[in-house]
Amino acid sequence: MTIADGIWQQIFSFDHYGELLTLVRNSLVAGAALGLVGGLAGVFVIMRDLPFAVHGISELSFAGALAALLLGTNIVAGSITGSLLAAGVIGILGTRARDRNSVIGIIMPFGLGLGVLFLALYKGRAANKFGLLTGQIVAVDTPQMAWLLSTSVVVVIALAVIWRPLAFASADPDVAEARGVPVRGLSIAFMLVLGLAVALSVQVVGALLVLSLVTTPAAAAARVTASPVLLPALSVLFAIASIEGGILLALGSSIPISPYVTTISFTIYVVCRLTGRYGTRGRGARRRSVAQPA
Repeated sequence: MTIADGIWQQIFSFDHYGELLTLVRNSLVAGAALGLVGGLAGVFVIMRDLPFAVHGISELSFAGALAALLLGTNIVAGSITGSLLAAGVIGILGTRARDRNSVIGIIMPFGLGLGVLFLALYKGRAANKFGLLTGQIVAVDTPQMAWLLSTSVVVVIALAVIWRPLAFASADPDVAEARGVPVRGLSIAFMLVLGLAVALSVQVVGALLVLSLVTTPAAAAARVTASPVLLPALSVLFAIASIEGGILLALGSSIPISPYVTTISFTIYVVCRLTGRYGTRGRGARRRSVAQPA
């Protein structure tokens, strides 16, 4: 076997695939829930220009999960606690974009530093701690599943309640505020919902690459449609395709799940970007031809 064959075997291996598939049943269900949550939250991440905030929240979510791992408590609860703390601080102190970026720039290294500290103190299995960075597919047990699904329901319900006023406040905050929409309150509420979504995503794709699930699918969908119905639907579809495809491809390999999820997500974005560009050119050409006199 050549070196190239060995590398390929590590990346894609489908030996005993049917037997292994039973090990990720919980992860597939969790992946669908995370795709729904990430796809819906991602719509407002793009509208409100918050990808940097997603990354900042993920750092403190990582630290919270590692603290729970170190103390022997529930990892999902620790991750959610860290995310909500970061999201609350960003939402309260970062009302304006400039202030928000400064707050995130302060929180990120602090969260990462705490994570590195807890990482060094934890003496258990390396797979447990590094899985929180790079993702894992077989670590979703029944208690974690209950946490993930119940929190996903909370996120979806919260988004359903605030969706219309949040969309208005995101599209035109000045006009929304003038019409009595509580723009600041909605901003803080969404940041907390985003914190929950990020905490859930960290459990499967890892803290380093959570943007691939919460940001990239929505960015891809925004390239091909501006419809208030199709945009969230496509965002959810792309997110679920990325996470489920990543789980199924990573199952037979020795590689963490995150490269597969990010590759699928990035490929979808590139296809949507090209489709949107050529579609725009085609519509522009048709408009010019119609405008020209016969």
